[in-house]
This record gives sequence, C-alpha cells and structure tokens, in this order.
Amino acid sequence: MAAPPPGLDPDLLRSFVLIAEGGSFTRAAERVGRTQSAISMQIRRLEEMLGHPLLMRTPKGVQPTPQGAWLLDRAREMLALNDEIIGNFRAPPMVGTVRLGTPDDYALNWLPQILARFAETYPAVELDVTCLNSDVLAERFREGRLDMTLLTEGHEAPDSAAQRIWRGPLRWVGSPRHGLHRREPLPLALALPASDCPWRNAALGALRKAGRAARVTYNSATQTGCFTVALAGLALTVSTPTTLPEGLSWMGEGEGLPALPEMGILLLRHEAAMGVPAADALARHIAEGFGRAGVPIAA
Repeated sequence: MAAPPPGLDPDLLRSFVLIAEGGSFTRAAERVGRTQSAISMQIRRLEEMLGHPLLMRTPKGVQPTPQGAWLLDRAREMLALNDEIIGNFRAPPMVGTVRLGTPDDYALNWLPQILARFAETYPAVELDVTCLNSDVLAERFREGRLDMTLLTEGHEAPDSAAQRIWRGPLRWVGSPRHGLHRREPLPLALALPASDCPWRNAALGALRKAGRAARVTYNSATQTGCFTVALAGLALTVSTPTTLPEGLSWMGEGEGLPALPEMGILLLRHEAAMGVPAADALARHIAEGFGRAGVPIAA
C-alpha cells in the first residue's frame, strides 16, 4: 500500500502567500514576527517538499513562478478553511456590529461572496453597510462614522493607514453598437467633477496626452449611473475589471482609445476598530476575498 503524501504545513503556506502578495520577504517577515532568514528557510522547505521553485525576484519585487501562481490561489483557500475551522472550535461566538463603507461598483461585483462567507462564519456579527461614492465615504470615515471602508486609491487622506487589497488596469467601456469611440469630441460619462475622482482624472489625462478631444456629457455619483448612460449609447465610460452589463464591451487601442493606468482599491480601518475581533475578522475576509478574485496585487 502506497504511503500517503506528506501534509502541507499551514505556516509554510501562510509565509508563501504573504510574500507573493506583498512582493517582499522583509514585509512578510514583519507581518508574522519572524526574521527574514527564517521566512526564507520556510520557503526553501516548501519548495523542496513540492519539488518546484515557487518565487522569483523581478524588478517589481518578488513574484510567483508559474508553479507558484498555481499554488497561490489554492493556498489562500486552504488557509481560509484552516482558519475558519480553528476559529470555530477555539473562539467563543463572535458578536458585535461592524460599519463598512463601499462604493457601489465594489459592492455589486466584489462583496456579495465575501460578505456571504463572513455571515456564514460569524452569524452573530451584524454588518452595517453604507454604499456611497468614494469621496463621501472618505469624509464619513474621517468623521468616525465608519469602522472601515473600501476606497479607490487616491481618495484617502495623506495620513491614513490604508491597505491596498487590489491593483489592476482601468479600461474603457462602451456600447459596441453605437461607434461612439469614433466621435469628436469623444462623449464621456464620468464621476462628478467635485469628487476629484482618480478614474475621471486618469481618463481625461490619457485623452489629453493622446491629443484626443473629449467632452464629459454625463456626470454621475455612481458607477451604475455611468453604465446606464453607456448602455444607452450616449457616452463611453471607464471601469476596473468587472462583470459588465449585457450590451457593454471593453474597448481600447483597437478602437483608437489611449491606454489607461492601473488603479488600486484600498481598505481603510479606523483606529478605534483596530483589535476589535469582529472588525479584524471582516478585514481579513475582505482582503482574502479580493486576493481570491484572481487579479494580482502589485508590490
């Protein structure tokens, strides 16, 4: 009878995930309270056990190898299940209320599975979710009316302690039936000017750099509003990767539109909520959920 394969040590997987997500052995060592040499030794043990190199150094920091990228998604799932099992058996039932803020597009496309999993794990914790645009959420957060909030990178205050949980490309969105990308000036649906939205600034800046005339014909406080106008064939808009409504498509250089920069999503936590078990658990679920979405976090 063949011997069963050796088990994977969760501590090794946790160190691997922290390095892969943060792009640094040093940052991973700080988060787990170990020396960099101890973390390096853990990765060597994991690579020897699996028989493949898992991480490589690049100009952008430490990145997973192809085998490491395959392992990363599965390691996150294993650790989430490991932590859930241990938490349920060791910890008393978690109670309390957590006030979470989120823009509407993140609420629709990212949070349903994350919040459902959290509710299954901690059924006695009450979630108070506020869905507004990033500039209003940032103001409410500064006033102490939210325990934590998701924001588009660029809305946070300079002294805010923010955790980047996702970074990826900003892309053009429009109705392929209306050919709006050929119009001059290019009609756009973007966030309200008063919000100083990074997406708005990125889109207009890219068009100016490309020498392309544009006119913002619709201003919205929500991404849903921008999509509605784009669906009607009245304007183009921009978005990070998401599930687009039927009738909209991604656009880019093939339609003569300039490339757009990457954008980040931040999780801000109020100082008063730090160390609160329910808030800590929700923050962990959100960070892990965005990580499982399959888009790499930049170093």
